Parts: sequence; C-alpha cells; structure tokens
Amino acid sequence: MHSQYILKCSIESKRRDMYEAANQYGMNAEITIRHSKELDELLNNYLRLDIDKEKKVEHYFSYKNFFV
Repeated sequence: MHSQYILKCSIESKRRDMYEAANQYGMNAEITIRHSKELDELLNNYLRLDIDKEKKVEHYFSYKNFFV
C-alpha cells in the first residue's frame, strides 16, 4: 500500500510537470514529450502493481476454495 501511495503522488506530480511544460513550451516541445513518456512509465508501473495485487487475491481465493 505504501508504494502504491508514493506512486500515485509521483503520477500526480509528473502530470503537473507535463501540463506546465505544455502550457509554457507547447505540446510538441521536447520537455513536454519527455514528461509525457515518464508519466506513461509511472502509469504502467501503477497498473502492474494493481494487476499483481489482483492476481494475489485471485490466487488466495482459488487456493482457499480448493480446500473447502
């Protein structure tokens, strides 16, 4: 949970950075694109965490039901 919270904060911070860069330099500026790519990576990491968490829950319940 702790790492998920930190990742959410990083995502919001990077999103703000990207919006500020876009407003100041334009959507096609190198810095805006860099922020966008970094944001994509953070979002992918967040989704991976969420998927891993789901798999653990599914595994737990399927294992538990096996013995019922």
